[in-house]
Amino acid sequence: MTEDKGILIRNIFYMLTYAFQELSQNNYEKIATEDFDNIHDLFAEILSRGIAYQLKQGLRREYVSKHETMSSLKGKLDIDGSVRNLASRKRLLDCDYDELSVNNLFNQIIKTTAVLLIKHGEVGKERKGALKKLMFYFSDVSTIDPSCIRWSAIRFDRNSRTYRMLIYICFFVLDNLIMTTDSGEYAMHTFSDEHMCRLYEKFILEYYKRHHPECKPRAAQVKWNFDMDQVSADSLAVLPIMQTDIFMEIGPRTLIIDAKYYSHSLSEHIGKNVLHTPNFYQINSYVLNYDVGHTGKVDGLLLYAQTQDEGEMNYTYPHRDGNVFYVKSLDLNQDFQTIKDQLEEIITSS
Repeated sequence: MTEDKGILIRNIFYMLTYAFQELSQNNYEKIATEDFDNIHDLFAEILSRGIAYQLKQGLRREYVSKHETMSSLKGKLDIDGSVRNLASRKRLLDCDYDELSVNNLFNQIIKTTAVLLIKHGEVGKERKGALKKLMFYFSDVSTIDPSCIRWSAIRFDRNSRTYRMLIYICFFVLDNLIMTTDSGEYAMHTFSDEHMCRLYEKFILEYYKRHHPECKPRAAQVKWNFDMDQVSADSLAVLPIMQTDIFMEIGPRTLIIDAKYYSHSLSEHIGKNVLHTPNFYQINSYVLNYDVGHTGKVDGLLLYAQTQDEGEMNYTYPHRDGNVFYVKSLDLNQDFQTIKDQLEEIITSS
């Protein structure tokens, strides 16, 4: 196979290069010319190249607290423990000290991911072998339970910024795990729509950021068009946040894009295929609430990843105020230059 849910695996790599700019550097450039049977095979290749690069930079080290009984003082003396040693006629000291170690969360996540990919049945032997060789340098690093990782609590500073892309790749893999009921070991789902949706959204946003900074692409929030002087604090507190995927200013007009990735872009209702109702209500709410003055200069676009079964979608719904609502599909199962052409057409036709 060279597809994952109708997406060329190579195009998933291109999407990742926009989401994570590190992948456009020389260390990864050969990946674009290789063929991959599935997405986990691709992730194994990215991870092995990323780990190799990180080893050249040096594995992250953090201070960890240790407690040992030894013949000479190191760090802070544990008086109670040392007294017990003397009472037992042992001429030893109990000491508490901090030591730089590679056995920290960043390296633990990477090793855990690599070990799981090595065990994965759909990762090629060559890539498994490359990861196994790299794990020699992680001999002092422990594997951890993926379900215990608090991804939202991970922070990157100046010393750990080279880990950012690697940790995100690990998240895509590890967050897609299930626990088997028989042996208690971890197994992997096929790559889920939820994860592809996140990547799809980030790819489109980063594409426009890189190629059309003049449009000020961003993921902005839309405020509710209510008379806030008449809304109580309690009422305001329970309102949902309107968070857009992509918000752009194209000349005098504003375009709000909601990126959607589903196995089926349409849902069945009374025997016919229709747009997902919540999606259309959502983009309608974004546009009409942002266009406070009813200028008609705010448009909305539902941009679906095109499915193999349902084919291309290209619908236009002009509003009486002048706003335009678009529903389009982006075919990810084609040459990447054609994908870029489709994204460019959205700018020129809006």
